[in-house]
Amino acid sequence: MIAKPQNIGFVGLGAMGSGMASNLLAKHGQLNIVCNRSRKPVDELVTQGAKEFANYAELASNSDMVILCLPNSEVVEAVVAEMADGFEDGKILIDTGTSSLQSTQSVAEAMQDQGVHFAEAPLTGGIKQAATGELGALVGATSEVFDMIEPVLQNFCSSVQHFGPIGAGARAKFVNNYMVMGIVALVSEAFHVAGVTGSDWEKLYDVVIRGSADSGAFRRIIGNAKNGDFEGYVFSIDGALKDMTYITEMNTSLGRATPLNMAVLDFFSDAAKAGHGDRLLSELLRPEIRETLFQPDFSNSELPDQNSP
Repeated sequence: MIAKPQNIGFVGLGAMGSGMASNLLAKHGQLNIVCNRSRKPVDELVTQGAKEFANYAELASNSDMVILCLPNSEVVEAVVAEMADGFEDGKILIDTGTSSLQSTQSVAEAMQDQGVHFAEAPLTGGIKQAATGELGALVGATSEVFDMIEPVLQNFCSSVQHFGPIGAGARAKFVNNYMVMGIVALVSEAFHVAGVTGSDWEKLYDVVIRGSADSGAFRRIIGNAKNGDFEGYVFSIDGALKDMTYITEMNTSLGRATPLNMAVLDFFSDAAKAGHGDRLLSELLRPEIRETLFQPDFSNSELPDQNSP
């Protein structure tokens, strides 16, 4: 029987993590934190009653459960390694980031060796949903661990779904992100074409949201861009490339890395190679970027000559 966690630690107080941690503190009534990048969210949470620790090992030592909200697998592995001395039998570790399957399995095995219960709970939603406690969690864990962590995740999630053992949560999240990244790539290129043809973006947006092409990703990209604000979708191109890399690794292992998969991967890879990795997804539609990025290449295509009648 896993003991009910009383002291909860949180690592990764970035744009999403700070909202998640604030909800957790307000609803659970206790939170242990550590500064890993910026002082501002740490100071705000301490003012609200959170307890700050000097390092990851101290945080883990004083927490029954630790929740991670970190940018990629490499960072997760590094932080977990620094926490190792603070972990004891029966404690719980939850990774809420989008991590690679291989890394997730590796961390799970390392935690098992220490007697620590591990769960993966990658999230759907963004900064707004994190702040309002309306994220979605796709959990991979044993049934016993899931029963213990579900009430904790509900402090910042409006939907918590158990998909199966370790790895099942990541696989489900990859399906979600594959759809999102595909939509982002298609919408970006389509509205570049709309600009080339002289179609009014604002009028086009108004009719698209009433039809089948509407989506949350579409609204995030175009909702502000139609008015000249290209910072509506707060997620970086490097982040999209990371996700598509993990997705492609999974699809390749399944023999499902299709031309569409590779096209979406290449879309974000090309943008990053062009020096736009730290830009937001919606910035792909900045005039100076889209005019250079969205160039046709038919070198490996069977499409007819564009100039043929």
